[in-house]
Amino acid sequence: MEGDTIAAISTPVGEGAISIVRLSGERAISIADRIFSGKDLETVNSHTLHYGKIVHPETEEMVDEVMVSVMRAPKTFTVEDIVEINGHGGIVAVKKILQLVLDEGARLAEPGEFTKRAFLNGRIDLSQAEAVMDIISSHTNEAMQVAMNQLEGRLSSLIGTLRQHLIETIAHVEVNIDYPEYDDVEEMTHDVMEEKTSFVLQEIDQLLQVAQQGKILREGIKTAIIGRPNVGKSSLLNTLVQEERAIVTDIAGTTRDVIEEYVNVRGIPLRLMDTAGIRETDDIVEKMGVERSQRILETADLTLLMLNNNEALTDDDRMIFELLNHLPYIVIINKMDLENKLDIDEVTQLADGKAVISMSLKNDIGITALEEAISELFFEDKLVNRDTIYISNVRHIHLLNKSKKALEDARDGLAMHMPLDIVQIDVRRTWEFLGEIIGDTASESLIDQLFSQFCLGK
Repeated sequence: MEGDTIAAISTPVGEGAISIVRLSGERAISIADRIFSGKDLETVNSHTLHYGKIVHPETEEMVDEVMVSVMRAPKTFTVEDIVEINGHGGIVAVKKILQLVLDEGARLAEPGEFTKRAFLNGRIDLSQAEAVMDIISSHTNEAMQVAMNQLEGRLSSLIGTLRQHLIETIAHVEVNIDYPEYDDVEEMTHDVMEEKTSFVLQEIDQLLQVAQQGKILREGIKTAIIGRPNVGKSSLLNTLVQEERAIVTDIAGTTRDVIEEYVNVRGIPLRLMDTAGIRETDDIVEKMGVERSQRILETADLTLLMLNNNEALTDDDRMIFELLNHLPYIVIINKMDLENKLDIDEVTQLADGKAVISMSLKNDIGITALEEAISELFFEDKLVNRDTIYISNVRHIHLLNKSKKALEDARDGLAMHMPLDIVQIDVRRTWEFLGEIIGDTASESLIDQLFSQFCLGK
């Protein structure tokens, strides 16, 4: 809304070194000036920082000692005037400052509304706006780099190039149809259109080839640690997390629920889930945990099946192998420091080509081998190439697949020698799908839904 000024707390509410109340809009500077005791904010230079106090405009009661930054449009994140009030970290003071700002005429911002304004005002496109959220939620340096590349506009630039290529092709077809008398315009033939669409299809294919890796870097690998009770599942979680996150005892069935943690394995974020030991049990609570563990297996991207080197295989172990049939998993034989009672040959046979890692968590043996196996399974042990444009967003992957299908339909039409004005309908559909990625052809409801997922104050 024109003239609408929004405000929100942009730091986590709680005790901390600093808290920030952010304002954006036509009246941001004048509102802040009303409650600021110090320099006249309406006359200071843009992109400057000023010491002073926040005071109640009527009672002149001091609320907090602050530093206020003033940034004038258009060289700001939202392309509007922005003021950031930096106060002492604390719940009471920052809420008082926000309330004063709202009393002076600002409106409480909706989730993601600052970034939404940056998009609506043309500073960033939709894919760059989504990259902002990806940066916030990154769990590894590699995931952060993928998001930064997208924020810098590398994906946007490529999508823009492909859309320009398609729209020129569409325009060429329409000129040939509407103005056949123009001899100086090259005739668009089936062969020429196939050549032009092949370039775009090839670029889309390249993006989709690394899409799974990009999605992994963004969301992590949902990894279930399973096995019978007391084989070392919680010890593995604690070792990877490097803290005592799960209770470890010699008592079978200690873990009754699913414990989740993110860890970084060679730049790959693992969303680790320590599940209750899978076995036949009469304990009602433990049985519920076992059932939940079995449901986790159905949605996991990777399963780490742990066995005990000091125990022979049981029917419960063999049952777990059956549950994992046709699923990606790695077998871990733990407690290699103890006497061998496990039939390794049978384990290898049951694993049917899957990686089998020998470990002793007690002696910190085998972690490196496990990391190598995971990296090999998902990235073929290749480091992330920072020059590659990784598609990591599920929405983008979906739209690229729709774009590819539309172009393939166009090429099928060309192969059947359908009229070019019919074929170009599928080419235009591709142009529109690609436009949804950067927001050029996205609906208002889609835009609202995407920004509603952002945190308040961003």
